[in-house]
Amino acid sequence: MNEPLALSSALAATAICALIIFATRAFPFALFSHREPPRIIRFVEKYIPPMVIAILVVYCFKDVRIAAKPWGIPSFCATGATVLLHVWKRNPMISIFGSTALFMILSRLL
Repeated sequence: MNEPLALSSALAATAICALIIFATRAFPFALFSHREPPRIIRFVEKYIPPMVIAILVVYCFKDVRIAAKPWGIPSFCATGATVLLHVWKRNPMISIFGSTALFMILSRLL
């Protein structure tokens, strides 16, 4: 039988999860605060973000049908809006939310 979780158990589980998350986030700062990070860490720090963005762009366009209505217009407009908003405001949240809203509106209208 599935019995409901007691409040004390839920709070204890939440506290343990919070401590584990804090520890995993603080570990790199504690490890590299007094010395230079290894070359592999600097490589990952420099090259992984652009590679992840490239993978996300390919993933976003994988189901776009250019030969059928709406001919990919919402996707291409939203991508352009992402680039323009990011160049203009330099704020990832504005870029993400603005282009997502534009995509949703165009998807409904077209």
